[in-house]
Amino acid sequence: MAAESVKSETLPQQENDNGDSKSSQKTVGSNGEAENQSLSKRQRKKQQKQQKWEEERELRKQKRKDKKQQRRLERHSHQEEEGGEVQSSRKRLRRDVTPSALRLLVDCSFDSLMLSKDVGKLHKQIQRCYAENRRALHPVQLYLTSLGGQLKQIMDEKDKGWVNWKEITIKSEHYKDVVAKEELVYLTSDSPNILEEMDPTKAYVIGGLVDHNHHKGITFEKAKELGIDHAQLPLSSFVKMNSRKVLAVNHVCEIILAYLEKGSWKEAFFTVLPQRKGAVAVDKDGADHQEKEAEDSDSDSDPETQQHTEKAQT
Repeated sequence: MAAESVKSETLPQQENDNGDSKSSQKTVGSNGEAENQSLSKRQRKKQQKQQKWEEERELRKQKRKDKKQQRRLERHSHQEEEGGEVQSSRKRLRRDVTPSALRLLVDCSFDSLMLSKDVGKLHKQIQRCYAENRRALHPVQLYLTSLGGQLKQIMDEKDKGWVNWKEITIKSEHYKDVVAKEELVYLTSDSPNILEEMDPTKAYVIGGLVDHNHHKGITFEKAKELGIDHAQLPLSSFVKMNSRKVLAVNHVCEIILAYLEKGSWKEAFFTVLPQRKGAVAVDKDGADHQEKEAEDSDSDSDPETQQHTEKAQT
């Protein structure tokens, strides 16, 4: 009996010993192997992907450097091919700029006649005028007059940097109180007077109005009411358009800047006017190129075809 009790007492001890040996076997081996066993297949895959990403970090960095260097060499070779004369207008050196004595005023006195969304459009057009004038070869003396109301509120909310704009004069007063009456010329498409050349001693006024033709002729009436000179750009002399002749504020500004640079109204119009206006060049005799091409195509048609057509008509 004593031997049996001793035997039974030793059995649990053996089991414990076996259990300890198994657990010790589990801890044998590298920590990495244990961790891999504890990770799921998806986690191991993600870990391998991350490891590969880290290993290729320097390679990606070098590729970016090579691409940047290649682009730099391409730009340099392109400039050499052009003889070094090609230079972006956006990066034009200030020493190349010759400021014009011409004054260009944007009349912002129509604020109460516009919806809020249209005032927002006017704000963007004024931003474009300012930006284009800053990078122009012959920048004009740009003015904003009668600034206030909705327009000023939008500028304060969406363009707080306008207070730091350079090379522009911003006034809350009306233009007639800023510039002498005899120096003013209001640019309006309703004027019967055609502007052939620009006088550097004059101050040209652009109506700051986005109204979708709801107030047709209002700028012309204002000019007559104040007794100041008025004129329209010579658009009809050089361009035939599918849409109305009324241009956006920034288009008028850009056309004038282009005219000062190129010395040609025709070049200025076709440089600035958007394609959606359907602009077509007008010949000296008043016919546009499309009509002329149609006539040429008729005259150059096959004689046999013409005879056949005449017979069919008879």
